[in-house]
Amino acid sequence: MREQINRVVISGGGTGGHIFPAIAIADEIKRRNPKVDILFVGAEGKMEMDRVPTAGYFIKGLPIVGFQRKFSFSNFLLPFKLLKSLLKARRIIKQFNPQLVIGVGGYASGPTLKVAQLLRIPTVIQEQNSFPGKTNILLSKKAGLICTAYANLEQFFSKEKIRLTGNPVRQALSNIKTSREDALRLFGLSSSQKTVLVIGGSLGAKTLNESILKNIDQISHGQLQFIWQCGKGYIDQINQSISKVPEQINLMSFISEMDAAYAAADIVVSRAGALSVSELCLVGKPVILVPSPNVSEDHQTKNAMALVSVNAAILMKDADAREELIHALFALVVNEEKKKELSANIRALAKPDATQDIVDACETLIS
Repeated sequence: MREQINRVVISGGGTGGHIFPAIAIADEIKRRNPKVDILFVGAEGKMEMDRVPTAGYFIKGLPIVGFQRKFSFSNFLLPFKLLKSLLKARRIIKQFNPQLVIGVGGYASGPTLKVAQLLRIPTVIQEQNSFPGKTNILLSKKAGLICTAYANLEQFFSKEKIRLTGNPVRQALSNIKTSREDALRLFGLSSSQKTVLVIGGSLGAKTLNESILKNIDQISHGQLQFIWQCGKGYIDQINQSISKVPEQINLMSFISEMDAAYAAADIVVSRAGALSVSELCLVGKPVILVPSPNVSEDHQTKNAMALVSVNAAILMKDADAREELIHALFALVVNEEKKKELSANIRALAKPDATQDIVDACETLIS
């Protein structure tokens, strides 16, 4: 039996990979329950504090920060910020009095779910990665439900609590209606050339940017065209490095029309964040994954290997990308059989109903 959701807290953020699934879950809850009260809890100074209000939801911030692997004075302040965050999370939850608290990962998710569990409020963990982080493993012991994107996570979570749902993706990507021709026109590119989409996550990726910059002359004289999402923090530097961006490259700090970008692409080069991988499975294009080595517990490599192990993607190590990525890309462009094989295999991993399945599970939990 399912129960109507009237008041819910959704916590997490830090990157688009956490924020977009959180908003997708909120949108589905609101679609089913138009009068629902939804409160987001994020980390002060992180991108969720801007993106969530833009999506139409109210958010409160915690002063939580992450542990820096390099020596940093902020690490000494971490215990105090954690305590302060727990106390603030307790005030927020006591005042809001939710039926349910959903954690999607990110700094704020840990204190928020911990407090909810202490207050005996049902909690749901939305585990996006193929290899869970330590925080979610600890929180799972008191969680009512764990919605996972990958199978075979029984070694980390109680089997009875696991629901294999997949990761929620942006609604526009579930059913892309833009034609390739219209998409290429939008980005000012030609329909007679193969198009490569380069995406480094919502913040950009230094390695991907440097891999293209290093080979810009080769790209300029080649038969490929690029939609290159480089990240807000890199675009000025790249524009300075290239006196004139070649006409077959559309350089952007952020792509808001991701459905059109995927529609235009013949091949995708991407980091291997959980959301990116889930989107790529839905889109079904041949992909070269370059996992970031700067992610806790090497999540991105493990996400990538879940695809590579079933021949659904090509893996390029971050350390090798500057020298080898463009060569691998040119080799894939002319290998029609390999592209078809990759497309078929990655599409078989897609879970288009992930958002609905997660909300179904949440309704069942609180009944």
